[in-house]
Amino acid sequence: MVDLKERLLPPKPQSAIDIRDASFRPSASGRQPFQGMDLSGLKKRGQGLRSWIRVDTSGNSLVIEVDKFTMMRRCDLPARDLRLLDPLFVYPSTILGREKAIVVNLEQIRCIITADEVLLLNSLDSYVLQYVVELQRRLTSGVGEVWLSEGPELSRRRSSRGFDNVYGSTSPDYLPFEFRALEVALEAACTFLDSQAAELEIEAYPLLDDLASKISTLNLERVRRLKSRLVALTRRVQKVRDEIEQLMDDDGDMAEMYLTEKKSRMESSLYGDQSLMGLRSNDGLSASAPVSPVSSPPKLRRLEKSLSIARSRHESVRSSESTTENIEELEMLLEAYFVLVDSTLNKLTSLKEYIDDTEDFINIQLDNVRNQLIQFELLLTTATFVVAIFGVVAGIFGMNFPISLFDYPGAFKWVLVITGISGITIFCAFLWFFKHRRLMPL
Repeated sequence: MVDLKERLLPPKPQSAIDIRDASFRPSASGRQPFQGMDLSGLKKRGQGLRSWIRVDTSGNSLVIEVDKFTMMRRCDLPARDLRLLDPLFVYPSTILGREKAIVVNLEQIRCIITADEVLLLNSLDSYVLQYVVELQRRLTSGVGEVWLSEGPELSRRRSSRGFDNVYGSTSPDYLPFEFRALEVALEAACTFLDSQAAELEIEAYPLLDDLASKISTLNLERVRRLKSRLVALTRRVQKVRDEIEQLMDDDGDMAEMYLTEKKSRMESSLYGDQSLMGLRSNDGLSASAPVSPVSSPPKLRRLEKSLSIARSRHESVRSSESTTENIEELEMLLEAYFVLVDSTLNKLTSLKEYIDDTEDFINIQLDNVRNQLIQFELLLTTATFVVAIFGVVAGIFGMNFPISLFDYPGAFKWVLVITGISGITIFCAFLWFFKHRRLMPL
C-alpha cells in the first residue's frame, strides 16, 4: 500500500506507469487491480483532468484521465451529478438512477455505473482499492464457477438463457452488471460503517464504565468527544438507510436503474428498424429515400403497419413483465443491505441509549451529592443558631452595669446549665421539624 501511494503521488510525472508490481496482490482471478496508464496526478492543473479507474464487464481495470465535459457526454449526466462525486466537497450519501448511468456516492465509494463499465474516482483510500479488487473477483470468478459445477446440459440451457438475457429477459439467479457493481458498492459502504460502529462500541463501553465509577473532568471530556463522533456516525448511517429506503419505496427509480434492459431495448428496436429497412430494399424501394404513402404499394403499407403494431405490443408486454421482475430483484438486493444498515443503526442507537443512561446515572449521583451537601449545610446552620444563643447570653452578662446575680457564687454555673439545656432543646426541635417535613432522612 505504501508503494501504491508513492506511485500515485504527483511529484514524479511519467508518460505511462505500469502498476503491475510485486507490491500488489492479484485478485482471485489472477488479474492485477490496475493495468496501465498515466497516474501523474489525481487532477492536472490547468487541464481539468481527473484520474478515473475503469472496470469493464470482463473485470479488466484501467486508469484513464478524462475531463469533466467528456465524462458528462460519455455518461449522459448533468454537471450537478458529477459534483456529487467531487472529493473536494462533502455531500451526503446518494444513489441516483439516470437514463444511461447510476451515480453512486456512498462514503468513500464514488463512482458512475453504466451498463458496460464502472468509472471510479481514483483515490488513495484503501476501501476504493478493495472495491476494485472485489468487483474484479466477482466479475471474473462468480458466474464461471457456477457454470462449471452445473454440468454440460444445464450449462447449455444456462447459456441459452444468458443469450436471452442480452435482450432483456433475465433469469431469477442472474444479476446484470450494474446491479453487481451496485451490490459491491453497497457492501463496501455497509461494511465500512459497521466496522466504524464496532470500533466505537469497543471504545465506548469501557470509557462509560470508568465515568460511572469515577466522575472526573478527563473522563467527561473523553465522553463528550465520543458522543460527538457517535452523532456524526449515526447521521451518516441514517442517511444511507434513508437513501436505500427511498429507492425501495419508488418503483420508478428502481426501474430507471436497470440499464442493461434499457440498452437491450434500444438495440432490439434498432435491429427491428434495420430489418424493416432491409425488407423495403428487398421489395425494390430505396432505404435512403423517403417512402410516400402514394407511391408505396398498399400491401407493403399494411405489412409495415402490422409489423410495427406487433413489435410495439411485444415490446410493451415484455418490458412490463421484465420491469416487474427486475424491480423485485433490485428490491430484494436493496432490502438485504437495508437490513444490514438498519442493524448498524440499531447498534448506534443502543450505544446512544447507553450513553444517555450513563448521563442520567451521573446526574442522579450529582443530585444525591448535592442533596447531602444541602442537608449538611442545614445541620450546620441549625448548630450555628444554637451556638449563637450562648453568644447572646454572654453579651448580656458582659455589659458594664451592676447585677445582683453576680453576688451569688453558683450563679454562673446555673446560667451555663440553663443556656445549654435551652440550646439542646431548640436543636432537637429543629431536627424533629426536619424529619416531620421529610427534609432530612433521620
